[in-house]
Amino acid sequence: MDAEDNVIHELLQEITGLISEYPKVLERRAADIHTSGKDPDLAQALVKAADTMRDSGNLYLTWARHYASVAAGNTDASSDEDETQEFDV
Repeated sequence: MDAEDNVIHELLQEITGLISEYPKVLERRAADIHTSGKDPDLAQALVKAADTMRDSGNLYLTWARHYASVAAGNTDASSDEDETQEFDV
């Protein structure tokens, strides 16, 4: 069972990294587009998309952590952690 718990924990860390990096990449792309003057509407859409992805990523990770805790046998899988710090919210 410990091996599966380790896999879940490792995957959760990987997912956390990817989900937190994705909005940053969208914002950098938006900045590039804005700087080039190509399509200001697209740049603004990407900024909004980054905000949306940051918010939805936070929600996703909250549930992922909950289920990882349940899978580890924690019957009181509530968490007092503040996940918003991971996303600069």
